[in-house]
Amino acid sequence: MDYIFLQHYWWLLVSLLGALLVFLMFVQGANSMVFSLGRTEEERRLVINSTGRKWEFTFTTLVTFGGAFFASFPLFYSTSFGGAYWLWMIILFSFVLQAVSYEFQNKLGNILGARTFQWFLVLNGIVGPLLLGGAVATFFNGSNFIVCKENLTDGIQPVISHWANSSHGLDALLDPWTLVFGFAVLFLARILGTLYIINNVNDEEVTARSRRLLIGNTVTFLILFLAFLVRTLLKDGYAYNPETGEVYMAPMKYLWNFIEMPYLLVLLLIGVVMVLFGIARTIFSATYRCGIWPVGIGVVLTVLALLVSVGWNNTVYYPSTADLQSSLTIANSCSSEFTLRTMAIVSLLIPFVLAYIFYAWRKIDSKKLDKEELLVDEAY
Repeated sequence: MDYIFLQHYWWLLVSLLGALLVFLMFVQGANSMVFSLGRTEEERRLVINSTGRKWEFTFTTLVTFGGAFFASFPLFYSTSFGGAYWLWMIILFSFVLQAVSYEFQNKLGNILGARTFQWFLVLNGIVGPLLLGGAVATFFNGSNFIVCKENLTDGIQPVISHWANSSHGLDALLDPWTLVFGFAVLFLARILGTLYIINNVNDEEVTARSRRLLIGNTVTFLILFLAFLVRTLLKDGYAYNPETGEVYMAPMKYLWNFIEMPYLLVLLLIGVVMVLFGIARTIFSATYRCGIWPVGIGVVLTVLALLVSVGWNNTVYYPSTADLQSSLTIANSCSSEFTLRTMAIVSLLIPFVLAYIFYAWRKIDSKKLDKEELLVDEAY
């Protein structure tokens, strides 16, 4: 395992965590439709109870994703999380609202009322996927930052990177293509949310509404995602010379990445087919309730292929629109070889963690939710 292998290995792991996070945002997707899926207070509580069983998985994966990025590519962490902090603070605040809403909406002494906390869940369900999708879109579109490693010798202010304007990340939302991808992730989360509710909730009225909402969300998602994907594959991309580190613009860089790494193209196509299969079968079969699994696996494969393609094959994964040579690559932003090698040993525990998550998921879902669940004291 040489240094270059470790850089690619850790980008693969970070990409996998990002792909799992997108799948687990079915919690946010379902929450964004609480008042559409549940017309009565009892039905809304049924939906919230269902997502309330899984929200810790999403939150933990988000934290793990950030921690893995910090440990393996610390310059990205300091540049993005330190420079675009308004964007990340809004995302984190929405997830804090989610946690508070689950815990306190039906507690004694709640002076705001359960409905207020339900709207907080809706807010997190919209803001979380939208802004996380926008943050990922900057991997393809670039962000407005400057990196100056010479500042490390400045004893007064040794700040390596800084944002080139005072918006601190909110300027990304002014790029229409960033918003297109952000909304695509939002509607993808809503697709996953409807599929999860269909699979997890044993209530005919809620299930019927989920199937109807699935159609509209799918059409909107496909329009947004295909527009972003086609534009990204055909536009000039950010590449770098591995010998000199010089960053330059390469025609159709992301399309060539899939051509030169055909295994990623196969992964992408398999993922897309699984997503379409799971959605189509759920729409056209009134008895099929397991669409969350082929769609979920397809989402993980698709997002994994996209994220890996933006970091491998001498591609810039975090381009700078303010100074092209400040752009970040897996080579110039990673931790030391010793750190990556040590963490690679620790990463061997990941299969055991995934096995525990699978076991816990099966135990939690051993019984489908129904309205009798609302009589249990632990219900949200």
